[in-house]
Amino acid sequence: MLYGAMNFPIKPVLSEIEEIAELGFDYLELAMDPPQAHYTTVQENKELILKALDAYSMQLVCHLPTFVSIADLTESIRKASLTEMFKSLEVAAELNASKVVLHPGHIGGLGIFVMETALKYGLDSLAAIIAKAEQLGLCVCLENMFPRTGSFFEPANFTEILERFPRLKLTLDTGHANIGSPQSDQTLGFIKQFCHRIGHIHLSDNFGKKDDHLPLGEGTIDFYNIARSLKDFGYDDTITLEIFAEDRCRLQSSKEDFAAMLAAV
Repeated sequence: MLYGAMNFPIKPVLSEIEEIAELGFDYLELAMDPPQAHYTTVQENKELILKALDAYSMQLVCHLPTFVSIADLTESIRKASLTEMFKSLEVAAELNASKVVLHPGHIGGLGIFVMETALKYGLDSLAAIIAKAEQLGLCVCLENMFPRTGSFFEPANFTEILERFPRLKLTLDTGHANIGSPQSDQTLGFIKQFCHRIGHIHLSDNFGKKDDHLPLGEGTIDFYNIARSLKDFGYDDTITLEIFAEDRCRLQSSKEDFAAMLAAV
């Protein structure tokens, strides 16, 4: 199993690599959001970033921009969002990322009143992003969301798109899956239904109401059962501790806790 942690995009990427490496993580999950990790800034510092990753023997996973609107009802906004995605994919490929994490389009505003139209826009955008990534040789891992985003938050929402794109993988986010479905039932449902399509995992805890990004054990998620289910299905790939605690040592302790759970089952 490989364990990683995510940068905080308001901090310089190079300092984030150093701090995360010193905590003993195997890879950086690079959140490609401004101000410090926008694709333009990352590209300007590409050689230094590659040198730092090599010095720490760290791999790289890229998380495509989250603050864009690929399902927006306004065509110009969708096009601008796709441009951000395509440029970020190109930089991820230049950085030799092992995979890219993709949020499906958030449906908000007036889109909630015309869900069929908004979902079509979102799916069209996803298809374009996946096609671009495959051209660049990148593995895409589509992340499950939560009810407020309007799409892709239940296992059933993924059936069609995973059938349509055979090389597409799933990013299983335990925090997202717990919102509106406490006690980890939905997380276990994702594992049971898509065990062979899970290509990446985000671990964080919450109380089932919002995406708190808490250290493991501080919320209601049953990580022991999740560890047992993942081990039963033979998952042995990347796990990002997506924990935003002020004390980053909590990242390290959460990693150690989950590794111990996997060893114990």
